[in-house]
Amino acid sequence: MKFIKSGLQTSIQDLGRIGQMHLGIACGGAMDPDSLKMANWLVNNPADTPAIEVTLIGPTIRFSQAAVIAICGAEFELFLNQRPIKSFQPVQVKRDDILVFGQRLSGCRAYLAISRKLNLKRVLSSYSTHLLAKFGGYKGRPLLDGDELNLLVDKTIVVKPNETDKHFEKRSIPSDLRANYSGHYYLRCVSSVESSQFSESQLDYFYKQSYQIDPQSNRMGIRLIGGESVMENKIQITSSGLTQGSIQLPPSGQPIISSVDGQTIGGYPRIANVISADLALLGQLTAGNIINFVKVEPEQGIQLLQEKQQLLSILQE
Repeated sequence: MKFIKSGLQTSIQDLGRIGQMHLGIACGGAMDPDSLKMANWLVNNPADTPAIEVTLIGPTIRFSQAAVIAICGAEFELFLNQRPIKSFQPVQVKRDDILVFGQRLSGCRAYLAISRKLNLKRVLSSYSTHLLAKFGGYKGRPLLDGDELNLLVDKTIVVKPNETDKHFEKRSIPSDLRANYSGHYYLRCVSSVESSQFSESQLDYFYKQSYQIDPQSNRMGIRLIGGESVMENKIQITSSGLTQGSIQLPPSGQPIISSVDGQTIGGYPRIANVISADLALLGQLTAGNIINFVKVEPEQGIQLLQEKQQLLSILQE
């Protein structure tokens, strides 16, 4: 598959490098793992199969052989050989077919899964691209105009170059699994390590304040803008481990939500932590979006995660 146009930040991502943060290696992987899993399920791939993560401005791709593709996540206008196609469903492509990501309608990141295996090497147990550290994926960087990814052919399936791949199971994603990217979101949080060091008025202000996504946000962290600083007093802490969803408050008082490529330790106090059930939404936030934080108890957070896992259980069938 050749990238005639690469898009703004298009990269190879899977479910990341699990269990290596104690070595200083960020988990990385898809910013929205739920959408990646859905796309892989639609083309009958294992959930952790590497896919193409598309950010804000999508690519134009020419396919060199028949395959089945699926696109999930952010909503884009999509065209195959200039004809509109839909996301959240499998689509057959033939040799020399051209896929175009048009205007982005909502969300931030979409995931393109392919029924053919990408000819890539694992780095530290993952195919994911770490854009800052420049390793993994395709040459450790975003895809550029003219780049080509080789697709390995499954020799058990005989498909001529100009034919479609009929050896796949037609699947569809239920509508209740598709997120609604409204531009105004509520992120549910539990208390974090330093929450008790903030005053009641600071915590109350934090949860009542609306924040806007800063354009400087990236795969390392979601930077927020909004209101007056809640830092009434400087809280000194020893640098310690960060997890995805940790909400730090630097001296400016403007929160930073740690994301998939974030540093593994930090020295700013953590006022809260986004619950696991809401982490995938971080990958769909764009500059100017509005968010509010909602406090929940740990037991609620666990229940919400279990409910979400039950909803996504279809992807394991």
